[in-house]
Amino acid sequence: MSYQVPSKFPTTVIGSYPKIAGASEIIKRRDRGEISEEEFHRLIRAPISEVVKDYLEAGVDIISDGEQSREDMVVYFAQRVKGYAEGEWVRIFDNMYFRKPIIVGELRRETSLAIEDWAYTSSISQGRPVKFIITGPYTMMEWSFNVFYRDRAELIMALAKIIREEVMDAVKAGAKYVQVDEPALSTRPWPEEAQLAGEALRYVFAGVEAKRVVHICYGRLERLLPYILDYPVDQFALEFKNSDFRLLPYLKEYGYNKELGYGVIDVHSLQVETVEEVKRDIDRLMKLGILAPEKVYINPDCGLKRLPREVAKAKLINMVKAARLAREEW
Repeated sequence: MSYQVPSKFPTTVIGSYPKIAGASEIIKRRDRGEISEEEFHRLIRAPISEVVKDYLEAGVDIISDGEQSREDMVVYFAQRVKGYAEGEWVRIFDNMYFRKPIIVGELRRETSLAIEDWAYTSSISQGRPVKFIITGPYTMMEWSFNVFYRDRAELIMALAKIIREEVMDAVKAGAKYVQVDEPALSTRPWPEEAQLAGEALRYVFAGVEAKRVVHICYGRLERLLPYILDYPVDQFALEFKNSDFRLLPYLKEYGYNKELGYGVIDVHSLQVETVEEVKRDIDRLMKLGILAPEKVYINPDCGLKRLPREVAKAKLINMVKAARLAREEW
């Protein structure tokens, strides 16, 4: 079954979705060694199926597996890459904590990391393309402790090598959209950091024959923007809604001309954006006159995992309705 993605304002998601009942327990059973990795991915298919059901009912054009197998975007990969060890609990913000992993040896990818869940999602997506989503080398570096590599430049390229191997295998398996998540980059919006991340991403994306997307959220995006525009990517998926669209005038100032993943849903708010509100925010971008509707993808600011399922789904339903209205006007 094939699905025609709209040419204007296609809708998509950034990645994560609220945990479906049972998913967290399946993750814990795997972490305790009670089930094998193979059994883990088999069991997690039921929660993934529920996520896909919500996406299809909401009408999202380009979907994901909802990251049901990932308790954390860094720890998930660290647990499966040789050279990592489990770390201690570290506070992220408020009462959110994660076990910051430690790099204790040479990093090696000995098996696929996330392709199995992507492949299963693709098999039940009713033809809709499924993004292959992986945490980027800069974020993996920043959110890990390093006691092995001599410096950050050596470390980030070791991570880039692993991520590239996984991305190339995903594209070989049929992935048409590849998204690399780099939320840590906006927390250090300096030219030297952007250059370091850019070199790693050039290596990751070299020769990749798929839509290349980098997701960045929060932090000082307006300070980071001028340093990333030459990255070898097709699209930046950025947060706008939560910061009241502060970034919009900077897009015009810096001559932004890549595809844009336009964040119109606040993933930190329980309030469901109305169709009219989302449509109005799409209009705000289009009135700048810098991007054709064919270059604008409509998505939430970030992953939806911290919201109740019914709220996340309601937000997506209204987002899709607003995008459909925008296609009629623009």
